[in-house]
Amino acid sequence: MEIERKFKIRQFPGELGGYAFQKIEQAYLCVDPVVRIRRQDDQYILTYKSTGMMAREEYNLPLTQKAYMHLKPKADGIILSKTRYLIPLPGNLTAELDIFDDPYEGLIIAEVEFPSVEEANAFTPPHWFGEEVTYSGQYHNSALSRIQP
Repeated sequence: MEIERKFKIRQFPGELGGYAFQKIEQAYLCVDPVVRIRRQDDQYILTYKSTGMMAREEYNLPLTQKAYMHLKPKADGIILSKTRYLIPLPGNLTAELDIFDDPYEGLIIAEVEFPSVEEANAFTPPHWFGEEVTYSGQYHNSALSRIQP
Protein backbone atom coordinates (compact mmCIF):
# COMPACT_ATOMS: atom_id res chain seq x y z
CA MET A 1 0.00 0.00 0.00
CA GLU A 2 1.31 3.42 -0.96
CA ILE A 3 0.10 6.24 1.29
CA GLU A 4 1.43 9.63 0.27
CA ARG A 5 0.66 13.31 0.21
CA LYS A 6 1.88 15.65 -2.54
CA PHE A 7 2.70 19.34 -2.44
CA LYS A 8 3.92 22.02 -4.80
CA ILE A 9 7.04 23.67 -3.45
CA ARG A 10 7.10 27.30 -2.40
CA GLN A 11 10.87 27.47 -1.87
CA PHE A 12 13.81 25.11 -1.56
CA PRO A 13 14.79 24.01 1.95
CA GLY A 14 18.25 25.54 1.58
CA GLU A 15 21.02 24.25 -0.66
CA LEU A 16 20.08 20.91 -2.29
CA GLY A 17 23.69 19.84 -2.87
CA GLY A 18 23.94 18.22 0.58
CA TYR A 19 21.05 15.79 0.00
CA ALA A 20 21.11 12.37 -1.62
CA PHE A 21 19.47 12.35 -5.03
CA GLN A 22 18.40 10.02 -7.80
CA LYS A 23 17.99 10.54 -11.54
CA ILE A 24 14.67 9.07 -12.64
CA GLU A 25 13.20 8.35 -16.05
CA GLN A 26 9.74 6.81 -16.22
CA ALA A 27 7.22 5.84 -18.84
CA TYR A 28 3.63 4.64 -18.61
CA LEU A 29 2.48 1.59 -20.54
CA CYS A 30 -1.07 2.11 -19.27
CA VAL A 31 -2.72 4.73 -17.05
CA ASP A 32 -5.92 2.91 -16.02
CA PRO A 33 -4.72 0.95 -14.14
CA VAL A 34 -1.28 2.50 -13.89
CA VAL A 35 1.51 0.32 -15.27
CA ARG A 36 4.84 2.12 -15.19
CA ILE A 37 8.44 1.35 -16.02
CA ARG A 38 11.17 3.31 -14.28
CA ARG A 39 14.91 3.69 -14.48
CA GLN A 40 16.16 5.01 -11.15
CA ASP A 41 19.91 5.50 -11.46
CA ASP A 42 20.99 1.93 -12.38
CA GLN A 43 17.83 0.16 -11.19
CA TYR A 44 14.92 -0.81 -13.43
CA ILE A 45 11.42 -1.34 -12.02
CA LEU A 46 7.98 -2.31 -13.30
CA THR A 47 5.18 -0.86 -11.14
CA TYR A 48 1.45 -1.47 -10.96
CA LYS A 49 -0.71 1.09 -9.07
CA SER A 50 -4.43 0.81 -8.38
CA THR A 51 -6.79 3.78 -8.48
CA GLY A 52 -6.85 6.26 -5.62
CA MET A 53 -5.38 9.56 -4.52
CA MET A 54 -3.69 9.47 -1.10
CA ALA A 55 -3.79 5.69 -0.56
CA ARG A 56 -3.59 3.00 -3.23
CA GLU A 57 -2.15 -0.42 -3.87
CA GLU A 58 1.33 -0.47 -5.38
CA TYR A 59 3.41 -3.42 -6.54
CA ASN A 60 7.02 -3.15 -7.72
CA LEU A 61 8.90 -5.80 -9.67
CA PRO A 62 12.53 -5.66 -10.78
CA LEU A 63 13.32 -5.36 -14.48
CA THR A 64 16.57 -5.85 -16.35
CA GLN A 65 18.00 -3.03 -18.41
CA LYS A 66 17.24 -5.08 -21.53
CA ALA A 67 13.57 -5.50 -20.55
CA TYR A 68 13.30 -1.79 -19.72
CA MET A 69 14.75 -0.81 -23.10
CA HIS A 70 12.34 -3.23 -24.83
CA LEU A 71 9.30 -1.74 -23.06
CA LYS A 72 10.30 1.94 -23.25
CA PRO A 73 9.25 2.45 -26.92
CA LYS A 74 5.80 1.12 -25.98
CA ALA A 75 5.19 4.11 -23.68
CA ASP A 76 1.72 5.60 -23.90
CA GLY A 77 2.56 9.30 -23.75
CA ILE A 78 5.74 11.23 -23.03
CA ILE A 79 8.62 9.86 -21.00
CA LEU A 80 9.17 11.84 -17.82
CA SER A 81 12.57 12.61 -16.37
CA LYS A 82 13.33 14.26 -13.08
CA THR A 83 15.86 14.56 -10.28
CA ARG A 84 14.60 13.37 -6.90
CA TYR A 85 16.22 14.77 -3.75
CA LEU A 86 15.66 12.85 -0.50
CA ILE A 87 15.17 15.36 2.32
CA PRO A 88 14.77 14.13 5.91
CA LEU A 89 11.74 15.43 7.82
CA PRO A 90 10.83 15.16 11.52
CA GLY A 91 9.13 11.93 12.60
CA ASN A 92 11.48 9.73 10.56
CA LEU A 93 9.80 10.87 7.32
CA THR A 94 11.38 11.81 4.00
CA ALA A 95 10.33 14.43 1.46
CA GLU A 96 10.96 13.16 -2.05
CA LEU A 97 11.53 16.46 -3.85
CA ASP A 98 11.05 15.97 -7.60
CA ILE A 99 12.46 18.60 -9.95
CA PHE A 100 11.13 17.83 -13.40
CA ASP A 101 13.08 18.17 -16.64
CA ASP A 102 11.73 19.39 -19.95
CA PRO A 103 8.86 19.55 -20.94
CA TYR A 104 7.89 20.23 -17.30
CA GLU A 105 10.92 22.30 -16.40
CA GLY A 106 9.97 24.50 -13.44
CA LEU A 107 7.55 21.98 -11.93
CA ILE A 108 8.66 20.95 -8.43
CA ILE A 109 6.62 18.52 -6.36
CA ALA A 110 7.35 16.99 -2.96
CA GLU A 111 5.86 13.64 -1.97
CA VAL A 112 5.87 12.28 1.57
CA GLU A 113 5.04 8.62 2.17
CA PHE A 114 3.46 7.43 5.41
CA PRO A 115 3.00 4.10 7.19
CA SER A 116 -0.71 4.77 7.80
CA VAL A 117 -3.59 6.96 6.65
CA GLU A 118 -3.88 8.33 10.19
CA GLU A 119 -0.27 9.52 10.16
CA ALA A 120 -0.75 11.03 6.69
CA ASN A 121 -3.80 12.96 7.91
CA ALA A 122 -1.94 14.18 11.01
CA PHE A 123 1.07 15.45 9.03
CA THR A 124 1.89 19.15 9.28
CA PRO A 125 3.88 20.22 6.21
CA PRO A 126 7.08 22.21 6.72
CA HIS A 127 7.03 25.94 5.93
CA TRP A 128 8.78 25.47 2.57
CA PHE A 129 5.93 23.34 1.19
CA GLY A 130 3.30 25.14 -0.86
CA GLU A 131 -0.13 24.14 -2.11
CA GLU A 132 -1.21 20.57 -1.41
CA VAL A 133 -2.08 18.67 -4.60
CA THR A 134 -2.67 15.19 -3.15
CA TYR A 135 -6.26 15.12 -4.39
CA SER A 136 -5.56 16.72 -7.75
CA GLY A 137 -5.18 13.96 -10.32
CA GLN A 138 -3.42 16.33 -12.70
CA TYR A 139 -0.25 16.04 -10.58
CA HIS A 140 -0.05 12.25 -10.76
CA ASN A 141 2.95 11.42 -12.90
CA SER A 142 0.74 9.18 -15.03
CA ALA A 143 -1.40 12.23 -15.88
CA LEU A 144 1.68 14.36 -16.57
CA SER A 145 2.84 11.74 -19.08
CA ARG A 146 -0.37 12.26 -21.09
CA ILE A 147 -0.50 16.06 -21.22
CA GLN A 148 1.91 18.36 -22.96
CA PRO A 149 2.49 21.45 -20.77
